[in-house]
Amino acid sequence: MNRRRRLVRVAVTFVVAAIAISTGVISAQSGRAVPDGGALGVQWTATHDGPRAYPNVFIDWDVPITMSDGTVLKGNVYRPADATGQPIRERTPTIVNLTPYSKLVSNVADSALSVPVLGDALMDVLNRFDLSGLGLGGLTEITKALPAGAARTFAVDRKLVQSGYTQVVVDVRGTGFSQGVWQVFGEREQADGVEVVNWAAAQPWSDGKVGMSGISYSAINQLQTAERGPEALRAIFPVVPGSDLMRDIAATGGGVGIGFLPLWLFAVNSTKWVPDVRSIVTGTFDWRWLADRVQDPMTFFDYLFAALTVPSVDEIPENLMGLLQDSTPVRQAWLGHPDRIEIPTFVYGGWHDIFAYSSPRVYDAVNVPADQKKLIMGDTYHLTTGSGLGQPGGPPRLDVLQRAWFDHWLKGIDNGIETYDPVTLWQQGGGWVGGTEFPRAGAEYRRMYLDPAVSGTARSAHDGSLATAPGGAARLTVAPELLTLCSRDSATGTAGVTAVLDVCAKDSRISEAAALTFTSAPVTEPTVISGPVAAHLNTVLDSTDGYWAVTVNDVAPDGRSTVWTSGQLQASLRAVDDAKATRSPSGDYTDPYPVLTLDSRRPIVPGEPTVVDIGLAATDGVLQPGHRLRIDVYALNLPRGLPLRPLLNESELKPQHLELDPSRPSWVNIPVLGDPGW
Repeated sequence: MNRRRRLVRVAVTFVVAAIAISTGVISAQSGRAVPDGGALGVQWTATHDGPRAYPNVFIDWDVPITMSDGTVLKGNVYRPADATGQPIRERTPTIVNLTPYSKLVSNVADSALSVPVLGDALMDVLNRFDLSGLGLGGLTEITKALPAGAARTFAVDRKLVQSGYTQVVVDVRGTGFSQGVWQVFGEREQADGVEVVNWAAAQPWSDGKVGMSGISYSAINQLQTAERGPEALRAIFPVVPGSDLMRDIAATGGGVGIGFLPLWLFAVNSTKWVPDVRSIVTGTFDWRWLADRVQDPMTFFDYLFAALTVPSVDEIPENLMGLLQDSTPVRQAWLGHPDRIEIPTFVYGGWHDIFAYSSPRVYDAVNVPADQKKLIMGDTYHLTTGSGLGQPGGPPRLDVLQRAWFDHWLKGIDNGIETYDPVTLWQQGGGWVGGTEFPRAGAEYRRMYLDPAVSGTARSAHDGSLATAPGGAARLTVAPELLTLCSRDSATGTAGVTAVLDVCAKDSRISEAAALTFTSAPVTEPTVISGPVAAHLNTVLDSTDGYWAVTVNDVAPDGRSTVWTSGQLQASLRAVDDAKATRSPSGDYTDPYPVLTLDSRRPIVPGEPTVVDIGLAATDGVLQPGHRLRIDVYALNLPRGLPLRPLLNESELKPQHLELDPSRPSWVNIPVLGDPGW
């Protein structure tokens, strides 16, 4: 029997491969599948969208799940149901989603998507929606995220449930209808993840195999739970996860992300106050829930308020100081350890997502064989997660990939998902490409020097050149300005809100008026940039602190300047943790890992040259012939990063200087694949 099955599998594989090659899905020369998965991708989509094994979904509302400390979390349990609406008797794998956004929101979204005909019709309308001709391409990309599977991956996927899974959506402690105080990824909250997985595995409707799904916060707690290794957890599907949360979002480069954090905290803190109306009507209202909300009405707003208002370091309150020191419990809880994950993991990230720094690092660190982990990086922001998936030439939708992933690793279905390319990237300046690793093999780091010689390509605070050798001496001055409010970094820092305006997010020429720009000669053949980038700047300040931001841009022949990646750093927080930093063979940093603690601050001596090393998130892009590489240097980066009030006071928002000196040059360390002809 086993031999017969193997022969059938070989035959099916041969037929699928032949069809794929004949249709151009697989290159006969390379043998590698294109990003849409070829015939297998068509099969995964057909399986997800085709006839369901069970006609209905049965919901157990607000099921109490008691944690080991007595706190009761509330979860909705979605089970496959028969034609009469009753849950099936068979045990099924379980998919757990832990959310701070209230499972009430998930249920509303699920209800809208599950209305007969309406849900699919809405997805079709959103797929056709296009305002890019009006300069609102970013708005179009937001609407295309929902039909790309983001809606069902964020909330509940009824198609998944009706195919023989139970889905459990649980309010994180202190949010939604759950008791407790919201910990924001704290140690106790991470322990809850393990206990919920174990609870789900032990239920009479469960076959003991558990997966985890969800976007953003629900992706991060997937990683945190998997790091703790509960036996029942067999696979995870984290979409836009963060892992190094202090560097991802809380204090990127030492600056507070005022474009995202305040609104996000307000949203979660507001929804956690929405009461369980049904319990009020039935007389079963949870008074401990109310007492817990009163105890902590607006979680973390005191941290944010102190960061933006306390005038001196000596006056920083103890709770905020905990975030600004490395060894404190809250800081350690926010530092992930993806190398401890030993189960199949499928990561989706975005080059301009707020977690762009972490997503590729998580994929690389997960400790499983290559066929058990996958990475997709889209050309997306947080709000446009998944946009472009399911379109011709692109990877299948998120919900389709998730179903295929869980079918294989939880049900043992031989659907070929393990053969999907380990790495699938939207190559900026090009399109979707597949591969076996990221960064790409063969990319070699080289220095490109900041040269004061005029390039004649930009209207900026100074239009310099990017050269293969140090240029002349000059002191170039750049002042903190607000033009970065209209920039791709602004779009990243607002999770994609300001990306609705193409003039800002897709062209840097407005914000570059406030930057020092350094532009290379045009490349003579396609030139790939693949991996993290580091900037080494020789700086001079007129005050005791300052703030630097750097972007890497692709400049088209018509002058359009498109940001591929960026990084920023508070000058006094420039101390590098060399144990975690990475370097190229030359010894230059590729990722100078800043310590980001007040104890590690290195004061600036006004007027004295000071070297600052800034890491930029990894990227993958191709400069087409005639395009140029550009480095932009800014003295402030609102709203992506606002210095802590004490450090802002020290900078005095004075102009800042690059000291271009051939004996102490400034450069960027760029991973290049190809011959640009520079």
